[in-house]
Amino acid sequence: MLTRFDPVADLDRFSSELLGALSRRAVSMPIDAYRHDDQWVVKVDLPGMDPASIDLTVDRNVLRIEASRDWRPTEGDLVLAAERPRGTFSRQIVLNEDIDTGAITADYHDGVLSVGLPVAETSKPKKVAIATGTPAGPAAVEAQVTQHQAA
Repeated sequence: MLTRFDPVADLDRFSSELLGALSRRAVSMPIDAYRHDDQWVVKVDLPGMDPASIDLTVDRNVLRIEASRDWRPTEGDLVLAAERPRGTFSRQIVLNEDIDTGAITADYHDGVLSVGLPVAETSKPKKVAIATGTPAGPAAVEAQVTQHQAA
């Protein structure tokens, strides 16, 4: 049998229930975000969430993560503790302009949502070819312009 004594928490829970604001406290959705090779990776802790309740959307450059967890005791249950947060949780992440939003991937495993945000091809570094055998300073450009105007 589980017994606990925490008068402050009990008073907080009682006042929240009395005011009908049990779920008003902000519940964190902790993340890790880092770049790996040519993609950004965001890992979101969502323990105990039904994968079907997780919604991931991208609108312009905002990634929105929404998930819900609900539990209601069945008739006849005697609840001794109900401290796990319930309800709908959401978080918005502003993305850089260099993300290819059409190629975003997501995977949910062991309570962690992993989102892959690939860098767009147009934002990746490119090698610039260097011409050899012709002068390339301002005088050379001016000479080419003069030759072109004379023609």
